[in-house]
This record gives sequence, C-alpha cells and structure tokens, in this order.
Amino acid sequence: MSLSHTAAEYMLSDALLPDPSSSRAKGLRLELPSDRLLKFVTVGLPLCLVSLAFAREFSTGSQISCFSPTNFTGKQSAYTDTACWDSLIHHGFDAEGRAVTKSLWALKVFPYSLLVVAVLMYLPYLLWRYAAAPALHCDLLFIIDELDKSYNRSVRLVQHMKKVQQASAEPERFWEEYERARRERYFEFPLLERYLSCKQHAHALVFIYILRNLLLLLFLAATCLYLVFLHLNIFFQDEFSCSIKTGLLEAEPHIPSLIPCKLVFFSVFQLISLSVGSVYVLLIPVVIYNALQLCQWDKGLLSVYEMLPAFDLLSRRMLTCPLNDLNVILLFLRANISKLTSFSRLNAVSALREATANKEDIDTVIDFMTLLAGLETTKPKH
Repeated sequence: MSLSHTAAEYMLSDALLPDPSSSRAKGLRLELPSDRLLKFVTVGLPLCLVSLAFAREFSTGSQISCFSPTNFTGKQSAYTDTACWDSLIHHGFDAEGRAVTKSLWALKVFPYSLLVVAVLMYLPYLLWRYAAAPALHCDLLFIIDELDKSYNRSVRLVQHMKKVQQASAEPERFWEEYERARRERYFEFPLLERYLSCKQHAHALVFIYILRNLLLLLFLAATCLYLVFLHLNIFFQDEFSCSIKTGLLEAEPHIPSLIPCKLVFFSVFQLISLSVGSVYVLLIPVVIYNALQLCQWDKGLLSVYEMLPAFDLLSRRMLTCPLNDLNVILLFLRANISKLTSFSRLNAVSALREATANKEDIDTVIDFMTLLAGLETTKPKH
C-alpha cells in the first residue's frame, strides 16, 4: 500500500467520533438558560427577602410601638403593645364623624405571603420537571446519539468508497454508481428523519412548555396585583389608632379609648414589596419572549446537518406551524450543543464550503472527506 493510501486511511480513522461516554446522559440540560434564570430569580428573591424580614423581627423584638399613657406601668405598656399587635385594627372616623375600623392584618401575614409566592413560582418548574423532562431527556439522548452516529456513518462510507475505488478497474463507472445512489437516496438516515418527522406532529412537550410559561406569567401578574393592592390600601399607613378597651378592660375609666401606635417594620416591608414588584414586572417580558420563541423555527442547527448525505428534513418538512415538539427539541438541542460532538465538525465543514472557490465540489460531508482522501482527481464535477 502506498504512503498516500496509508495517510488517507489514518486521516479517515481520526475523523470518526469517539464512542459516547455514559456521562452524556447525566449532563443533559433539561432547562433553557432563560428558564433557569427565571426560576432562580422568581423563587430565590422572595425567599431571600423573607429571610431578611424574619431576621429583623427576631433581632429587634416587637414590631410595633404604642404610645401608652404616662400613668401606665411597664407591664401595662407591654400588654398594650401585645394587644395592639394581635388585633392590628385601625380605629378612625370618616368624613361624617362616624367610627370606622380598618384591618391591617395583611401587614402581619406579609412575610408568609411571600413564602406562598415562592412556592407558587416553583410550581411551573415542578410541572416541567415531572411532566415533560423525562420524555425530553429520552428524546435528546436518542437524537444526539443518532446525529453523531450519522456523521460516523458518513465517514465510514467514505472509507468503504475509498477501498472500492482503489479496487475498481473503471473509476468512471464507480462515480456513476455513486451519483445514482445519491439520487435514489441510498445514503439517507430513515430512522432519525422519521423520528424527527413524528415529533413534528406531536404536541405534548410544546403544550407543557407553554402551560409552564402561562402559569408563571399568571403568578407574576397576580403577585404584582397583590403588591399594588397592599400599597394602595395599607402600605401608606404606618401609624394607626388602637383600642384596648375590650374584655376585662372595657369598663376601666382610666384607659383611653384610642392609643396611637406606629409600625416599626413598615419601611422594611415597603422596600421588600417594591423590590419584589419591580423585579417581577421586569421578568414578565422575559416570560413572554420564552413563549413566543416557539412561534418560529430554529433552523440554524439542522441546517448544518444538511451536510450529511440525503438529510434534508429542514428543506422538505419544516414548512408547517412551528408549535410542535420538534421545535421544542431543537431549542434544547441548542442548549446542549456541547454534547453534540459532530456539530462542531460539520460546522467547520460548512464554513469551509462557503470559503471554497468551487462550492459545487462540496455538497455533503462525504464530498469533503473524498477530497481529503485524495479522490478528487477522478471525481466528476456536478
């Protein structure tokens, strides 16, 4: 065997991808980067602020300060603070002088309501994790494995072509057989293409993904409306009048009817609510963008794989509505591009085709490999 044939054989063997390791299945990303950011912010922000609010409560003690009469003892003043904090009802008068009451209990449960908000924001993630992630993991693992195998099949096909061409007594007849095989699609990958075509007619993943974003959008809007309600009704009243003339103290003449009180934590709760509300308002466009990105095909990835022989799923089938499972899978393939070893090599071949003077000489990765293997001297021009 000549030196050139040996060099071509080694070159083709090096072009093969290594067998995938078992860590590929463990390292697949089943969340888009934007979804991961949304989960971190929407769940982590209220939990962080609630922890700060509870830390202040435990460190400063009482969250209310009432101005008791001067003749009250220390125990009576402590009782006044406790009674007013337990009731948290403002006693006032309307424009006509009638007595009215207003409950301020929303301030008392505000830290716990943020905990409920954090739990609600985690529910869309749980929906995706248990309803869609297992099926998506299987789909990604199979498609990534088949795409890499398709690349290896193309390289092995060139190895076989090289041996057949060397043993052939009529090179021109060999290339005629090769062109006929390309026209009759002998080099296609029916399992992978049919699997992707079936995913184009499935809608389970896209339904769950849109439902996840709609739930997240609903919870964000509901939280913002809840915070607006608190600000309009409660968060502008840090002072209120409390009545302790109830029960055994109702008939005591030396106890005033109303005692002025001030909420110590009021400014902290205002800051927390404004922080959560402003961040959630900024996240609403991000959620809308995540849902709208399914309205168009992500053609960049599979267009590179059209370098494989007879792999034209993009040009033949991607003409329907993009709201299907295939488009969701393409988005997650883009997020797991580091696991797709063949993508970088095909991308390089595609870039080389664009930079080549005679672009018609390189239609597929097989054409590129035949050029590298030194078969271009006998290959006919297209």
